[in-house]
Parts: sequence; C-alpha cells; structure tokens
Amino acid sequence: MKHAIVTLRILVLYCLVGLCQVVYAALPLPKINDVNYEISVQIDPVARTIAGQSIINVKNPRDFKIMLGSAYEVTQAELNDGQLGIGREHADQPHVWSIPFNFTQQHRIVIHWKGLLSALNTQIDHQQTLGRPIAASSELGTFLPDASGWYPRVVDTLAQYKLKLQLPAGQRGLVAGRLLEESDTEQGYRAAFEFPFDAEGIDLIAGPYKVTTLTHHNIKQRPLQLRTYFHPEIQQHAQDYLVATQRYLDLYENWIGEYPFSEFSVVSSPTPTGFGMPTMTYLGVNVLQLPFIRDTSLGHEVLHNWWGNGVYPDYRSGNWSEGLTTFMADYTYKERESDAAAREMRLGWLRDFAALQPGQDEPLVTFTSRTHGASKIVGYNKAAMLFLMLRDQVGESIFQLSLQGLWSTRRFKVTSWQNVQKMFEMISGQPLEPFFDQWLNRKGAPDLAVIDVKTAASGAGHELTLTLQQSAPAYQLRVPVHIQGQQIHVLDFKDEKQTFRLTLPEQPVAVMLDPDMRLFRQLQSGEAPPILREIMVNPLTQTVLLSTQAELRKLAETLASKLQEQKPQIMAASESLSSAPILVIGLQAEVDAWLTRQSLPDMPEAVKQKGSARVWTIARKDGASVAVIAARDGAALEALVRPLPHYGRQSYLVFDGRQVIAKGIWPTEPLKIPIP
Repeated sequence: MKHAIVTLRILVLYCLVGLCQVVYAALPLPKINDVNYEISVQIDPVARTIAGQSIINVKNPRDFKIMLGSAYEVTQAELNDGQLGIGREHADQPHVWSIPFNFTQQHRIVIHWKGLLSALNTQIDHQQTLGRPIAASSELGTFLPDASGWYPRVVDTLAQYKLKLQLPAGQRGLVAGRLLEESDTEQGYRAAFEFPFDAEGIDLIAGPYKVTTLTHHNIKQRPLQLRTYFHPEIQQHAQDYLVATQRYLDLYENWIGEYPFSEFSVVSSPTPTGFGMPTMTYLGVNVLQLPFIRDTSLGHEVLHNWWGNGVYPDYRSGNWSEGLTTFMADYTYKERESDAAAREMRLGWLRDFAALQPGQDEPLVTFTSRTHGASKIVGYNKAAMLFLMLRDQVGESIFQLSLQGLWSTRRFKVTSWQNVQKMFEMISGQPLEPFFDQWLNRKGAPDLAVIDVKTAASGAGHELTLTLQQSAPAYQLRVPVHIQGQQIHVLDFKDEKQTFRLTLPEQPVAVMLDPDMRLFRQLQSGEAPPILREIMVNPLTQTVLLSTQAELRKLAETLASKLQEQKPQIMAASESLSSAPILVIGLQAEVDAWLTRQSLPDMPEAVKQKGSARVWTIARKDGASVAVIAARDGAALEALVRPLPHYGRQSYLVFDGRQVIAKGIWPTEPLKIPIP
C-alpha cells in the first residue's frame, strides 16, 4: 500500500511539471528588446585582422545600448537607414550607442567594423584568461570571447543570431549553434551558423583544425552531430572523445531531459584554457591529452549545456549553475565509483573551506564566476554541497523531479536562486525558505560539537542523552549521528544548544558526529590535516626562498606566485617563523638544513621515493602549517610550475619531472566521543 501511495504521488508530481509547461506556454508575454543579429566576419589569423558587418534587429524596442570594444574602428553605422555615428569621441574608448525609446515597432541597426586582434599568448594560463578576456589570434588559434567586445552587441540583453565566417585556407572555425553550411577550398574556408534560442553572447573560435564527426541519436531518436575540432597533433584522440560525449549525453538526457541543441563539439585550444559554451567546450591541447579528462572535465562541460548554457543563472542573485554542475558531474562520478570516493570528495570540500581565512569567505549569493581559488571553494564546492544536503532533505525521487521541472520551465531563461528554490518547494511540498536563506545569504559554516553524552538503562534497552551545541546564530540542520554498534540517527538541530534522547536496543560505546561529512560545516581538530590549499589561498602566507643562486631563486619565486596567485611575501631564511603559514622552496640539501634549524620534522617516509621533487605539509604545534618543496635541481623545480597548483587538496606529492608518481593526504579519523 505504501508503495502505491508513493507511486501515485510521483505521477501527480510529473503532472505538475507538465502543468508548469502548459502554464508558461499559455501566457506568452511580448519580449522587450527582442534582439536578433545577422553577422558576417572575416578573419586573417596570420595578419591578425578582423572585418565584420552586423545587422541588429530589435523588436518592441525600449531604451537600450549597443557596445563595441575600443580596439575596433567603425566604418559605417546606421539606424533605420539614418546615420548613427561612430559611438565615441576618442580612439581609446569603446563604441557606445544609446538608442532612446520611441514608438517604433522595430529598429534596424547596421554597423561595419574592422580592427587588429591581439597576438595570441600561449604562455598564459586559464586564470589569466579569465581575468582579462582578450580577442587574440595567430596561426595556431583564434579566440574571440564574448566579454572582449569583439562584435557590436546590445548590452545586457539575450539575443538570437546567424553568423557567417570566412577564414584563410587551412583554418576552420565555429561559434555556438547549428552548422548550416560550410565549404573548404583553396580560396578559403566559409561557414554559416545559427543559434535560434536566446543566447547570452557569442564566442568565436578558429584554428588549424582537423574535424572528426559522429552522428548520435538522442533520447527522442533525433540525430545530433558530434564533432572534434582538434589540432593535428592530438587527432588520434578524436574518436575517444566522441564516444565519451555520447555517454554523457545519454546520462544527462535520462536524468534531466532532452539535450536542447542539434550538435556538440570538443575544440582544442593552443593555450591551457577550459571553457564551456552552448554546443561546445574549448579545452587546451595539453589538457585534452590527459587520460582522465574524458572521465571528469568533459562530462562537466557537457552538463553545462543544461545548467549555465541552457538555463542561464541570474548573476545579480548569484551563480547557482557551477554548484549544480559540480554536484551532478564531478561529485556524481565519485558516487558511482564508490562510497569511499564520494566521502573523500566531500571531505576535500570541507578541507578547502577550512583553509580559507577570515574575509575570504563570502555568501553564495555574491558568487558570479571563478576568479581565484577562494571563489571556487564557495561558488563550486559549497554550492555543490548545498545540493547534496537538499537531496538528503527532499529525497532522491523528488530531487530528480525538481531538476526536470526546472529544465522544462526555465530553458533559455535567466534564472535566479529564488526560481530554483520555488521549483523545489512546488515539487516537494516543503517550505524551503529557511534552508536556502541560511546557505545562500550567510557566509561561514556552522561549528558543531557534542558537549554532553550520557546513557542509562531504560526498560529492555538503553536511553542515550545527547546534547549538541552550534555557533550562533543557529542553523536549521539535519545532523547525522552515528552510534557505534547502532544505526544512524538524523537529528533536527535548530537551536544553539539542544538535547536529544534516543532509545537504543544495546549499550552504545561511542558517538560520531557526521563522520560521513554530509553537512557543510567547520571541521573539528583532527578532521582537517594540513594540505597545500592552506598556503595557496591564505593571503598572509610567507615564502622562504632558500637558494642564493639567482636563476634558482627566480624559478622558486615564479612557482610561489603561481601557487598563491599573487606576488609572494618573501621572508629571509634566517628569520624565526611567525604565526602565518609558511611556504619554503629549495634544493633538497638546503631544505634539510632549514628544517633542522627551525626544529621541524625531517622529510616524512611517504615522500622518500625516487623522483625529481618532493612536496609535503607539516602541522606546527601553534596550529600554522608549513608547505615544503624540495627539488633535485633547477629543471626539477621548473617542471613543477604548471602542474603543482592543481594539487591543492594533497598533503604530499612526489614528482618525476611533471608527472606525479605518489600523492596522498595525511590520515585522519572521524571525531569519536566515547560514552562513559
């Protein structure tokens, strides 16, 4: 009978999701500033020149602005067949055209522009690309991010578009959308694309690509064109990426709903970037050659076609899409691997959060995009754990139905955290305002402790009296408590101090508070071993450069800058240690001598292996941590510059050149409170 009731409830919820679609469809509202672009663009990657013509049609116009980057010259600009002007007074200013409201039903703006693109810098990393989006080009590749202002666009407005692209022979390019036609001859490459949905912007990519295509049939048996645009040196990986993409499309269509586009492309970049756009992902050549990328990052980027590039986050109230994508991609893969792997990822999120210093943590509603390590800890990790806790609260089937409802009603719409909350409330029938409010609008995390535990015989069993305490103001929490030798109990903990009484069949031995790390919370002493992230995100970290040789010292300073994403604060090797985290870099003999002078432990057994460099962390008695980097020589030190910043969650590593041959986290035990 219970099974029948649950099944009936799920059927009703499916109907509710369907009803949402009917209601939204039945109440069409005229779109203000309904925008459509028709763009033709010609690019010469060797000369780094661009020339474009854009027709912008705006229906139901109100006041709006059009903007084009300062790097370009406008050769023609018309509004409804009248002159519009070039939109600026000085050559170093962006072009801005303010179009006032009138009673015209439609505006037609025509703008011709040209310019010189920046030289592509293959030495920059992904963080630098995010920090300053630049339209850049070379024979190795062209990347024109939307944020660089490379084409005239209506500001803060979604738009549909058609784009025609011309490139020299030997080059191929693309933008998000459906490939309508293309030709590749000795005279050059031509292609036309269409994006028939409201889009946030246009990113253009080109390069000396070899294209491989695979036809995949989606959940409704509609054909999808899967492609790789790969540089020739990695062409051998194309088929593996296409097959992996099929697997992810099947997974997420069955989980969320039909894939919204007609194609998906994996595109290689000459720089170590990683971006997800509608219908494609743009990943570095070196990144694509890593064997684990197909099982991790690729799925994350495919999923962004639902969350982020299919349902748009409302950045004014925070970006929920990165957290949901992290939860449904990165974390889901760990859940499928094993319970232990999933727990390790949850613990990693909490360790990362524990590494933040006062002032680095912000409420989730303020997160818009990843700009540094601290922002990722909040915007990706904390948000992913929010969805984990939400699933635990509403249940697996309700959680899945809510996601399907969100997808069916919010496709190609700007969507806020409040929209997400309302969908989960409607499907679950639960008031979720307290849950979302505390995790979105408060920074920090609850600090939980067991302050009293007693047991007494009670009839045929035993009564356990358990008093919990949390930091003020109190969160509303569902706290998992493991009673050793007994089952798991979930306690509704809503006050700063609260006593619970449990009747148990046997004498309990010990209590463990959330040992599986299912709550976003402060870790207790002993739960958070030192990891590299602590010296990477702490702005107070002091760096000791042990080598006196100029070249080695410069290499060490470069490595420290990459790890900390800022210019390091250098302290002399002879100085006494302060209470700040310490990063020490040198050759092995120099490191050994410095550890002895500072009365710190010698190199641990875990890293006493063959290799060119060793990295490990030390927990000092005063609570501060030390990260040690000991290299065999200058070449070994230089080899760490690119890979080491990606291993912030590790306590120790051994490198042979750029390859990690050993890594790990110092062991911990769940906090166990014995029962007297």
